[in-house]
Amino acid sequence: MLVILVVSFSSCKQETGSKVLYLGHTLPQAHPVHKGILEFQKALEKKSNGTLKVKIFPDAQLGSEREVLELLQIGSVAATKVSAATLSNFVPEYHLLGIPYLFRDKNHQFDVLEGDIGKSILEKGSKFWLRGLCYYDAGSRSFYTSKKAIRTPEDLKGLKIRVMNNQMAINMVNSMGGSATPLAYGELYTAIQQGVVDGAENNPPSFVSSNHYEISKYYTLDQHSSVPDVLLIGTKFWNKLSEEEKIWVQEAADESAQAQKKFWSDSVDESMKVAKAAGVEIIIPEKSLFAEKSKSVVEEFVKEFPEMAPIVNQIKSKE
Repeated sequence: MLVILVVSFSSCKQETGSKVLYLGHTLPQAHPVHKGILEFQKALEKKSNGTLKVKIFPDAQLGSEREVLELLQIGSVAATKVSAATLSNFVPEYHLLGIPYLFRDKNHQFDVLEGDIGKSILEKGSKFWLRGLCYYDAGSRSFYTSKKAIRTPEDLKGLKIRVMNNQMAINMVNSMGGSATPLAYGELYTAIQQGVVDGAENNPPSFVSSNHYEISKYYTLDQHSSVPDVLLIGTKFWNKLSEEEKIWVQEAADESAQAQKKFWSDSVDESMKVAKAAGVEIIIPEKSLFAEKSKSVVEEFVKEFPEMAPIVNQIKSKE
């Protein structure tokens, strides 16, 4: 509470010859996205010759993703990192990034995110006082289960799979034959252990850091969705910057995004080693079978947001 009061005093505290940008997020300091944020801090201070500094508050010190977003909107905090899924509550275009099997591979994903489509989505949050600066790699989500291996979509039938409280995630699991079960992430370990759910879906670093690999002995790398994280800056802070300072901030964000990709890749490799050493069976399925089953999710999405159908087609056709 004391930290929040201090931060609320000013999102851009003026010190002798410098400004301090307060950045809060919910991740632990060992997380590859936090490491990317450290690169943003370093690059910005270097580009500005120390006139713009970044003070980072990790580990949810300033509250949940939603709470920190609200602090950005009122100008009490300058920047944060949130999932694109969270931002879809403000900007419908962020829903696009959660469409199952939208991206062919990692290169295709970041060609889109770092191109005109991705930049356009980042800017659309400005009307809600949340300007996107760049995307961070948050990997691909895949299924893991405790007692039954998933090798084809048919293996999901009768299984309760924990998902985020997100309609697209719910529709995706149900379309494949599973029973989507929204559940708080903090309750998931016990829920799997006690059989309340049969499994869940997430990326390898989260699978390992949550210790879910201890009780889920099958990990199926179907890679059904690749929702990125987003580095945001509040427009109330952004609009106070000079044109030169804005260039520094954007350049620092772009450089940090490139560095973060390597941090993420290394984290995935290390996480898979840990899971394999613990006896988890890693299954490489035929992804096209899962993609075929999830086509109805895309159809439902474009029915609800017909104006986004051309963007979906543009993304899928991008070379």
